[in-house]
Amino acid sequence: MTLNEAVRLALEHFRAGRMAEAEGLCRAILQAAPGTGEVAQLLGVTVMMQNRPQEAETILRQSIAMRPDLADSHGNLGTVLQSLGRMGESLAAHDRCVQLSPVTPEAYVNRGSARLTLGDRNGAATDFARALRLRPIDALAAANLGVALRESHRVAEADRALRRALVVEPSHAEAMLGHAHTLRELGRLTEAKTAYTRAVALSPAKTEALCYHLYLMQTLCDWDDYDRLCARVAEIIDQDGGIVIPLATLSIDTGPAQQDRSARLFFDRVVKRAAPAPLQARVPSPSGRLRIAYVSADFHEHATAFLAAELFELHDRERFEVLAYSYGPDDGSAMRQRLVTAFDRFRDIRSVPLDAVARCMADDGVDIMIDLKGYTKQTRLDLLSRRLAPVEVSYLGYPGTIGCPHMDYVIGDRFVTPPEHQPFYAERLVLLPDAYQINDRRRPLPDDIPSRADCGLPEDGVVFAAFNTAYKISPTMFALWMRILKRVPGSVLWLFEANPLAAGNLKAAAKAQGVDPVRLVFAPPRPLADHIARYRIADLALDTLPYTGHTTTSDALWAGCPVVTCLGGTFASRVAASLLNAAGLPDTVTQSLADYEELAVALAGDPAGRAGLRKRLEEGRMTAPLFDSRRFTRHLEKAYQGMWGLHASGRPPQGFRVLPDPITGT
Repeated sequence: MTLNEAVRLALEHFRAGRMAEAEGLCRAILQAAPGTGEVAQLLGVTVMMQNRPQEAETILRQSIAMRPDLADSHGNLGTVLQSLGRMGESLAAHDRCVQLSPVTPEAYVNRGSARLTLGDRNGAATDFARALRLRPIDALAAANLGVALRESHRVAEADRALRRALVVEPSHAEAMLGHAHTLRELGRLTEAKTAYTRAVALSPAKTEALCYHLYLMQTLCDWDDYDRLCARVAEIIDQDGGIVIPLATLSIDTGPAQQDRSARLFFDRVVKRAAPAPLQARVPSPSGRLRIAYVSADFHEHATAFLAAELFELHDRERFEVLAYSYGPDDGSAMRQRLVTAFDRFRDIRSVPLDAVARCMADDGVDIMIDLKGYTKQTRLDLLSRRLAPVEVSYLGYPGTIGCPHMDYVIGDRFVTPPEHQPFYAERLVLLPDAYQINDRRRPLPDDIPSRADCGLPEDGVVFAAFNTAYKISPTMFALWMRILKRVPGSVLWLFEANPLAAGNLKAAAKAQGVDPVRLVFAPPRPLADHIARYRIADLALDTLPYTGHTTTSDALWAGCPVVTCLGGTFASRVAASLLNAAGLPDTVTQSLADYEELAVALAGDPAGRAGLRKRLEEGRMTAPLFDSRRFTRHLEKAYQGMWGLHASGRPPQGFRVLPDPITGT
């Protein structure tokens, strides 16, 4: 067999998927002709395809030494380095591949993938668009372009790119899933339901698609297949059957161990891409202040901002320098302007690559990084993939563990994160003395209260408000609410109108359970002040389980509306209980759904009891720990100083309680 014939046969083996045969023949050729760079490149790829990345790297570097001008060797080396988490080296290899072969679409697709992993969404989108110009019929490039555009919040453009991918390849599972996401975000929920169903069918092994499908069904209150979907998600967690989106576990019946397991597996399989890099030496603050950096996409008109704006303003500037790293949109709102002013430095890191963010934090001398997003909508997973500051803290945005080994702490309290739950957290638990949730005393409290008629409510009868978003409403909770309505004649259930399809499904569910749908009244979205004003004409707020109200509950309590909740077994199912205790209303926290139902019915028949609860909330609005923002800020600052003290002394992170000052109580 001649050398050329041997090379052709090796290629045939490779294209047929016979990697062992291709590898053996390549090694034989290289033994006979050691300087053949193309064969070394093929050998490197066959080894890479057999999941031996370190060996593949060595071979591909040898190939490059033989033939530095061979673009494919650089491109394949970039892919191998990316799989090893060495993203800076990977990007450099892809850059060289593009330089050597500027008219090869694959070179741009591969570099775009590396850029996307590094958080450079604009650069990634540019690369994918270049690939499409070179080869207009390319489903992979179009699908990846859609991902990059969607992650840059350019949803309409993303949908066009994803549709283009599906025209080329209708069975492209990733493109179909991305298309479903964009349809959901564009509010085209019926089409999104069809697309998610199709995405699950196209790739049954891609279990995250199933989670997104369940989330949409919850958003629509479409419960026809609810029990099966929930059972399937639990089975995937318990049997390690794939990837589960951590947020999807919070709103179904899962325990803390299951939520911990799903988060750790998600981090290991999806997030952990960049190899840990040593932190640069911290530049000491000239004033000796701790530099703390809050990182979020929600520094605009968002529930997190409505809660936390005053915290950023109240930090003691003699002891703390407070920075913001924002990767969400600038909506031009008054809240955005307030937040920009609240920080000592406000960094806009939209589409700033991970490496550049890391350099910026090092240059800023950040001591403690506080992540306010976790695994919630619009998070940047790349920012969780490696340590960015000496101490890292998870707070407020995500009610559970991140499952990340370099996230040192999670901020909680004795209700949401009791010490016995430490085994279910990768982070160390830091317990604040009142409630973990900050509240802004500058949130609106309108004096102009609407009438019942203004809100479409009957003049008489008890009004139960249930303003939690639709995906938190489970069939079990809704059935319980319907039993309450049946037991309280003339009462109505006032629900937040998340979308018309959910409203229609809830009306149908009420009718099926023997309740006249007219007793369900829907409150459309309104500006925050108008929304809070509605609580002032509600008689009693009903909470959800297992995902209780967070901002929704504190809004109700701020407006003086008592809330009935049930204490669950996970962070997300215990938040309302934490808030009610800190607001001075522990008597509306129940231990079972049966007790919840009985308490709601009892309070419905006890106007004086409800008035007493409301009076307690009104009188304690500016003194209850839940709304004492200054007290909260001092406690959180003690937590940060405790964390830094451990780090500065060379000790590993450890859980601790923050105790109020024994003299002042603050």
